[in-house]
Amino acid sequence: MSLPSSTLDSTQNAEAQLKRPCVSYAPTMWRDTFLPYASKSKEMDNNVKQQAEKLKEKVKSIFQSSMNQNIVQKLNFIDSVQRLGVSYHFQQEINQELEQIYNTSTKNNTINEDGDYHFIALLFRLLRQQGYGISSGIFNETLASDVQGLCSLYEASYLRIRGDDVLEEACDFSKTKLKSLEKQLSPSVAAQINHCLRRPLYKSVPRFETRHYMTLFEQDPSHNETLLIFAKQDFNLLQKLHQKEIGRITKWGKDSNFVTLVPYARDRSVEGYLWSLAMSYKPEYSNARTFVGKLIHVICLLDDTYDVYGTVQELELFTKAIQRWDISYIRSLPECMKVVFETVLQLCEEIELLTRENGKSSFVVPRFKQAVFNLTKGYMVEAKWCHEHYIPTYDEYKANGVLTSCLPCMITSFISLGEFATESVLDWIFSDPRIIAAASVIGRVMDDMASHKFEQERVHVASAVECCMKQYRISEAEAYNLIHKDVEDCWKVINEEYMKSSDIPKGVLDCVVNLARISEVSYENHEDKYTNPELLKDCVSSLLLDPVAMD
Repeated sequence: MSLPSSTLDSTQNAEAQLKRPCVSYAPTMWRDTFLPYASKSKEMDNNVKQQAEKLKEKVKSIFQSSMNQNIVQKLNFIDSVQRLGVSYHFQQEINQELEQIYNTSTKNNTINEDGDYHFIALLFRLLRQQGYGISSGIFNETLASDVQGLCSLYEASYLRIRGDDVLEEACDFSKTKLKSLEKQLSPSVAAQINHCLRRPLYKSVPRFETRHYMTLFEQDPSHNETLLIFAKQDFNLLQKLHQKEIGRITKWGKDSNFVTLVPYARDRSVEGYLWSLAMSYKPEYSNARTFVGKLIHVICLLDDTYDVYGTVQELELFTKAIQRWDISYIRSLPECMKVVFETVLQLCEEIELLTRENGKSSFVVPRFKQAVFNLTKGYMVEAKWCHEHYIPTYDEYKANGVLTSCLPCMITSFISLGEFATESVLDWIFSDPRIIAAASVIGRVMDDMASHKFEQERVHVASAVECCMKQYRISEAEAYNLIHKDVEDCWKVINEEYMKSSDIPKGVLDCVVNLARISEVSYENHEDKYTNPELLKDCVSSLLLDPVAMD
């Protein structure tokens, strides 16, 4: 039954008079670039695959013959395998090598004491990355002008935990020394140092660093050619899979017509997919990447609905609808908000289908619903703060920011569609573990430092910067410094918890750490690269468009 024209007119007039704090975001810069990949066959070139398999066996044989290598050669080879992005093929071999190295070199106190800081720092970094609790006490000397040693020491220092005073000093010392040596070095070496100082390896997304390292590896006269060719072929094979995934997400977004139906929201499906790709680039996570890529797009719709469109009254109804999964609560709301809600329902149906076959939907779906509700609950708190002109304390803001960072929701969904999807692992995710809280705070405050000046030009909830200024009665510059210190402390918690959480699969912990890393990359230099996608253009092109040249 249609409404009387007078009722329709009054509804339209009321909507016209309602002032919404809308923002005009730039359209996506990628348009239909990735759409053709959605219809391309998943099948790879058989000749390329067969050649890659032969190369893989050759690289595996190098591991098997490593008994004849010294420990420095072993460590350098493992480091190259990891940085070239092919370690997932040889994880068992790497685990065995590192366990043997840990047992012989640390438990028996046989670490080389000849002052080779590259070796000591590399040993420390690779073992701590693997979760071994190797002590920072192995650093007990100083360096002069050993550039390779200084770089390795600088990289290793980012795996420090609370109380690691030796590594704190090592970080400051190596950074200062590298900067002082910069003008004395060749342009190529200086460029490597600048890259190292700008984006330490441990804080970098592994997949994003692979192509950069390929160039360095290829320029090294002593590089292993078999490993290099295999890494290039593997990168290109995986890129085709990733293109297929972003193509499917692009098609889904286009078919859903969000640009027209939810016009106030950012269209950032490509940039959102980078977050999904950052969690894991391995082929077995293809369904998880595709689903979470869609989820991140929907999270953006939700974020902008709460942030720049809905009134408090509308958002309260919307949040109740999410809490109870009942569309009846939003019958009176604008059509665009109904579209967002219905899309959330569709994602819920999709994750149920994806987990039904393996019998996991019974515990995955309720947790997915809870994760989405927790996110909207956090958004609702911010909406009320904004409406009431309330500036919370920095501590209060961070507690809610764990939810609005979106990381718990992304982690829940990604892990639910992977090999580690068990009730115990999902229970752990919902137990508020310190590693997830720390990664979430990094995501929340890094985002705030990048976007708060733009957001405060309109009616907007106070960001971490304003909250910090209020709680500690400090200037904006002092607030930035304090928040950066907070981020560094969160990384120490992540490192500490990574070593302590031995009962949680390493693959799960890696997804959490990678989300902290993509937060660092997306918001470095106080730039919001998600909202301003031209800042990520080169990254998208190198990962998803341009294959590695095969000589």
